Amino acid sequence: MNTDKHRVRKRFGQNFLHDQTVIQRIIDTINPQEHDHIIEIGPGKGALTSPLLSCVEKLNVIEIDKDLAAALRTNFGDEKRLIIQETDALNLDFNSFDHTDLRIVGNLPYNISTPILFHLLKYRERIKDMTFMLQKEVVDRICANSGNKQYGRLSIMLQYYCDVESLFVVKPGAFTPIPKVDSAIIKLTPFQHPRYELSDHESFKIIVRESFSQRRKTIRNALRKYLDESVIRKAGIAPENRAENLEVSDFVTLANCYHHMKINSL
Repeated sequence: MNTDKHRVRKRFGQNFLHDQTVIQRIIDTINPQEHDHIIEIGPGKGALTSPLLSCVEKLNVIEIDKDLAAALRTNFGDEKRLIIQETDALNLDFNSFDHTDLRIVGNLPYNISTPILFHLLKYRERIKDMTFMLQKEVVDRICANSGNKQYGRLSIMLQYYCDVESLFVVKPGAFTPIPKVDSAIIKLTPFQHPRYELSDHESFKIIVRESFSQRRKTIRNALRKYLDESVIRKAGIAPENRAENLEVSDFVTLANCYHHMKINSL
């Protein structure tokens, strides 16, 4: 199959990168080395696949679109170093890869970028770094600081587990079809040792999720079912604050209080 004739599938959020200057800038950012264990999510027509493959010993790619996967097999048919997995990255067990220094890259579909990021966090101990093209709005949310309107659940979860770095903006004209929004390149590097000591990851997820379930609520009201006001105050956090005004470390503190309370109630 000729990828130039590929029918874009909206359900997969397909926008294909074609600008060679942008492609080279992304490759320079990734800086692939021969023995790197790189996994590309959503290779599409192979814009990044081809230059990546020229640098590394072996390249794994994950493509959900069966027609694009078939085209990749045709276009790289003689290339034994390319391993194509025709599957949904959201359903993939990244523990199935042998290595613990995985480098994940890709132009993530806008419609499922957040679920993929949360899915990859489960495997953070096996991941060296992640370099993604995302909708600029999503990158801004990930990198937002406390007090910013874009600061929220995505910001806190990713900033706790990773060093986040917004690198550069990519304009719509670099893609076919042309999207209606800007994109941006972000690099996420999982911390080997998180900055704050967390007692329980599940408690952290609950506290962060509930804190932002209704943004206009104070922490006192948002967490009423989980923590008493006196506990929040004793932790050094003003209960009248809204979630968007708390730091990542504050959410860790609240999660540790919640976990401690659960243990003591058993």
